[in-house]
Amino acid sequence: MALEAKVPVIPLIMVDTDTAMPIGRTVPRIVRVGIVIGEPLDFSRYEGMENDRYILRSVTDEIMVALQRLGEQEYDDVYASSVKDRMPQRP
Repeated sequence: MALEAKVPVIPLIMVDTDTAMPIGRTVPRIVRVGIVIGEPLDFSRYEGMENDRYILRSVTDEIMVALQRLGEQEYDDVYASSVKDRMPQRP
């Protein structure tokens, strides 16, 4: 969408969400969560290449790396559903 709209992407992460909604809880706690806003990412160098799947993957990867750096988290190149499938099921 960003390539087609010719707009920058602004990376943003939410912090302290694990306090608001810990794993296994069904009702969130009332706590203040924060956000961290990164520098805009400019993809104008890919203008006219919106339909190239390799370009789209490159843009996705760049966004993911920016988010990973903002959150100071380790990037694991797997789908969440794959990890969830490997987790032991609760009774």
